[in-house]
Amino acid sequence: MIGPVGGEALKSWGYDCDVLIVGGGIVGLSTAYALTRAAPRTRVVVLEKESGPARHQTGRNSGVIHSGVYYRPGSYKARFAVQGAAEMVAFCAEQELPHAVTGKLVVATERSELPRLHALVQRGRANGIPVRELGPAQIAEYEPRVRGLGAVHVGTTGVCDFGAVARRLAELAEDAGASVRYGAEVRTIGRRGSVVAVRTADGEVLRARALVNCAGLHSDRVARLAGDDPGMRIVPFRGEYFELAADRADLVRGLVYPVPDPAFPFLGVHLTRGVDGSVHLGPNAVPALAREGYGWGAVRPGELAGTVAYPGAWRIARRHWRYGAGEIRRSLSKPAFTRAVRRLLPEVRPEDLIPAASGVRAQAVLRDGTLVDDFLFAESPGMVHVLNAPSPAATASLPIGREVARRVLAGLGG
Repeated sequence: MIGPVGGEALKSWGYDCDVLIVGGGIVGLSTAYALTRAAPRTRVVVLEKESGPARHQTGRNSGVIHSGVYYRPGSYKARFAVQGAAEMVAFCAEQELPHAVTGKLVVATERSELPRLHALVQRGRANGIPVRELGPAQIAEYEPRVRGLGAVHVGTTGVCDFGAVARRLAELAEDAGASVRYGAEVRTIGRRGSVVAVRTADGEVLRARALVNCAGLHSDRVARLAGDDPGMRIVPFRGEYFELAADRADLVRGLVYPVPDPAFPFLGVHLTRGVDGSVHLGPNAVPALAREGYGWGAVRPGELAGTVAYPGAWRIARRHWRYGAGEIRRSLSKPAFTRAVRRLLPEVRPEDLIPAASGVRAQAVLRDGTLVDDFLFAESPGMVHVLNAPSPAATASLPIGREVARRVLAGLGG
């Protein structure tokens, strides 16, 4: 068989569809969207365990359309973020979804950060991103209440509602013939010859010619269900946010970030004015006690035991315990979190901060404790696994979807 085939032919050969996609976040839905456009006869089914799309990483972030200024030139992150940012803005405009290109400031508040700030300028220029270095007085032109010793202005950064984007991608994929099924948790995966079979929690069995794993927080588990060794483990980190009280939201005009620590894939506590005008502060990054552990009280003993038993988690803890202790302190102490915000925004007070919804980052970690810093894909016969797709995956979701679709269609001979 060469390439996607029609529905009746699929049934006669024992298939229910060409491609099964596990995961209805923005990457899974973008992949479905890309497949229906690259090969319109492809029969695509998306299986999502929740009752709707974008319930985890996609719908629980700060909504920033990242420019790509942080990422190593030539990496997937750099290429896909730069391309994806432009495409995301165009997609939101075309689909009449809320968005804005605001630009952002990356602000140095200590002299030790100035060399890293300059290195960020060089990296941004290497990635083809318009950046402008600013002195203290120029910072005030963009953000009058923010203080710093220097800054970089990145003009192509913006904000949108990634949950709304995911819902629209689902609609467009379905309009083109894909099926998106909610409440369909994958429990078992089997392979026999050219057939990939999946059984869901309600007992339904679906057979396909290829499977795409876009399960995010559960991507390593799905890979193992399929009989593949992912070579990594998802270690969940919770990011906690506050929101500025409505009468203090005028303290921030747009997006303000600290200079990131290159030892970590986290960007630090930042200030984000969203498309609805609210201002979010955060996130920090603390170990989550469950893959969907959105608070300290959310504990799944089996998942926690799996993380604790993983050698890579212990190696992270040994290497970075000081950093981790600071993050946990900010999680447990509102004054400590406020002090982190005040490095950028001196006027903020603890009473200005209102708790907001948290998110969990699916961070791939190797056995030696290395935090995987780029998007990570793996393939086996009939399978494509997206094993690491943290920020800026939402920004880059359109080119990521095309990349995954290309790999799937190549495997199908299309």
